[in-house]
Amino acid sequence: MAKDKKGKSDSKKAKLAEKKQKQEKKAEKKAKTKASKTQDSSDAEDVDLDAVLEEYRRQQEQFLKITETVCDSPPRARAASCLLASPINTNQLLLFGGEYFNGALATFFNDLMVYYIDRDEWRCVTSPNAPLPRSGHAWCRGGNQAGSVYLFGGEFSSPKQGTFYHYNDFWRLDVAAKEWNRIECKGKTPPARSGHRMTYYKNYIVLFGGFQDTANQTKYLADLWLYDTRDMIWYQPALPPAQLKPDARSSFTLLPHEQGAVLYGGYSRVKGTATAGKVKGAGQKNVLKPLVHQDCFFLRITQPPAEAPSGTPPTVRWEKRKKPANAPNPTRAGATMAFHKGRGILFGGVHDVEEDEEGMESEFFNQLFAWNVERNRFFPLALRKPRVQKKAGASEGRVGRRGRAQQNEEELLRHFAALQAGGKIEDADDMEIDNKKEKDETPTREMPVSMEFPHPRFNAQLAVQDDVLYLYGGTFEKGDREFTFDDMYAIDLGKLDGCKEVFTRPVEDWIESEDEEDDDEDEYEDEEEEEDEEEDEDGDVEMADEEPKKRLFTPSKRGKKAPTDESEAASSGVTAELASSVADEEETEAATTVDDGLPHPRPFESRRDFFQRTSNEWQEVLMTNLRWKGIQPESLTVKEIKTKAFELSEEKWWDCREEIMALEEEQEAAGIGEVVSLADKAGGGPGTGGARRR
Repeated sequence: MAKDKKGKSDSKKAKLAEKKQKQEKKAEKKAKTKASKTQDSSDAEDVDLDAVLEEYRRQQEQFLKITETVCDSPPRARAASCLLASPINTNQLLLFGGEYFNGALATFFNDLMVYYIDRDEWRCVTSPNAPLPRSGHAWCRGGNQAGSVYLFGGEFSSPKQGTFYHYNDFWRLDVAAKEWNRIECKGKTPPARSGHRMTYYKNYIVLFGGFQDTANQTKYLADLWLYDTRDMIWYQPALPPAQLKPDARSSFTLLPHEQGAVLYGGYSRVKGTATAGKVKGAGQKNVLKPLVHQDCFFLRITQPPAEAPSGTPPTVRWEKRKKPANAPNPTRAGATMAFHKGRGILFGGVHDVEEDEEGMESEFFNQLFAWNVERNRFFPLALRKPRVQKKAGASEGRVGRRGRAQQNEEELLRHFAALQAGGKIEDADDMEIDNKKEKDETPTREMPVSMEFPHPRFNAQLAVQDDVLYLYGGTFEKGDREFTFDDMYAIDLGKLDGCKEVFTRPVEDWIESEDEEDDDEDEYEDEEEEEDEEEDEDGDVEMADEEPKKRLFTPSKRGKKAPTDESEAASSGVTAELASSVADEEETEAATTVDDGLPHPRPFESRRDFFQRTSNEWQEVLMTNLRWKGIQPESLTVKEIKTKAFELSEEKWWDCREEIMALEEEQEAAGIGEVVSLADKAGGGPGTGGARRR
């Protein structure tokens, strides 16, 4: 017995000595890292951004003419880029700029990429005169200038993001010729900025908001500018001092309107106070708190009369609207929107809960909404399985307005062929027609279709071309790591019959900083130390006949489906790290015995709490049921829709009551209390947002 105790004490001493040696090595490593950072990390001083941009400009001038090259693969992953439907060709999407940050270095792009929808082909356009690399810029189509796209501003930084450079240049892209021209305007022009938005109204380009990064702070802007494409001049309209107008913000929505433009949402940081320390009675200090805007404004633009002299500015007025009905809940930053037939199509976003000055939790979304601008009301959109048809047309693979038009054309051709053959119209379905043009336009490959929306994300790029929504890229965060998605999807807004995967590639690995590695080591060593202490208290080895410790959480019974092919394997998780985070989220939900595709109540959740959490899903279910019955959901009021949706959720709540009560009893026995969502912890208030929500 004495020998055993002596052996234990010797092994403990050896472990302590080994731990002390590790700590000394780590301290030495940290000191070296700190010294190297003080020498090398003065990124702002060592990198001359003007010289870097001048080198980009010199390399670009070596291109002698505009060339369009077919790419072997889709463009590299990027964030804060711009995606736009071509205003002159319904078979093209335009992508420009963006940045990619891998945790260590930032890379900026200035390539103009063109996606040919009918060929499933990417092309890269190079020219001697093009905007320099940037991200956070804005562009829009030219309104009355049908074949033009206008671009303004953006930002560029050193590789380690120590210094920023904001652009104030203004460009016009001739979409047909793929030619860039820098516009030099006389008079006053908008100052440099990023994160702003642009839209069009007749012969005007409307620009609002954004931010400027200075050495000391981030300044958000609330100035309004209009560019006249005929007179080639910028106007900064004089607004009445007492008039209500939008606060300074960035990353908002700015949609065109037949009488001007409509603004919704956005993100900024506002001055506030916080406790100086964790100790009670500590003083207050001034801080910048994140704010997700939820207000809505209409910009009414009145053109000058016909007899007015050239250069007369239009009359402009901001009109505050009510907060949109049925808006996505909880509030979310980075939810992007694209314009489609008088409505905005919104996807994704992130809701942040700031627990303290150092810690923050985030909840990401992949829901799709339609914002009816005239009625100022949001409608959730859900994918629905297509009805099985007796005979598929030749244009089955196509989506959008043209696909439906070609199906009608084929039906007419069959009727005509039946009449020519002397038969009846009823026999037209059995007639075969020779449509060579359709054969040529058939997509080169079959794209996988899913009945689920893409992975949750924020700041995804959206564009609508020919009634089809294209969703490109976006960002997801886990802890201090930031993942930029490398994918694109297509959703037919007319049918909503699935999410088509245009392409997807695994996300590149995040490069850990020294601090992150040290934190991981500390965590690992703490765990080792705890294990050693437990061994000392309870004994060296657990006996075989001892009863194992009870699990506090019941493992989820819902297993993730194994991918059946390479495309499914790629879409099932962007990286092993990201996939594990999704699995962790799923394990926290209560397992259900029957999966009917409807929202399921959680343990300890009241009827009202259940509906508040799943309100959007029940409204989607209700509207889908109404459409199947031939009833338009728009004919009902918001109150009627919510009432009927609550009745559906209440019915589900009672159906699951016995099962949920059993789960509650199990969890109470295991010491698990009520589950609180992120929105509950923050109260769903506006004071949310992360560092890169700009």
